Amino acid sequence: MPNPLSVLGIVHTAISLVPVVAGVYSFAKYRSIQPATRSGKVYLGGLLLAVLTAFGLSSTDGFNPGHALGILALLAVSGSLLIPRLSFLGWARPYLATFGLSFSFFLTLVPGINETLTRLPAGQPLASGPEHPLVQGTLLAWVVIFLAGFVFQAWTLRAQKQAK
Repeated sequence: MPNPLSVLGIVHTAISLVPVVAGVYSFAKYRSIQPATRSGKVYLGGLLLAVLTAFGLSSTDGFNPGHALGILALLAVSGSLLIPRLSFLGWARPYLATFGLSFSFFLTLVPGINETLTRLPAGQPLASGPEHPLVQGTLLAWVVIFLAGFVFQAWTLRAQKQAK
């Protein structure tokens, strides 16, 4: 059975919900995370705080895959913010920027899926660890949702470009 949540774990969990809610709102309203919007700024700030607070947590007493995913999410966001300024990327810039932000959202939920399924319900979690078939199946479904979502975003970007 996993360790109970510490005070920092509870704070981190609450903070981690901020980019999830802001990201879902952005996807619903704009079909992507738009960094210039209020929800986009909340997403970026929440993601940064979630990743930073994660470094105070570790069930293995050291650097773990969740930390690596957090760093990768921040790198994806950084790249997405830089890409629009790289003119040599030409027509691919909006697609790459959108992909990076969506990928960061995808990455934030990977540890969240694992933690949720291995901690809840309290006392009798649904899964025993990351290798449990329920966790693996849920993560596979999340990959499919992410890929389908990005295909939809790319289609939307293309349709917007053709409408201009």
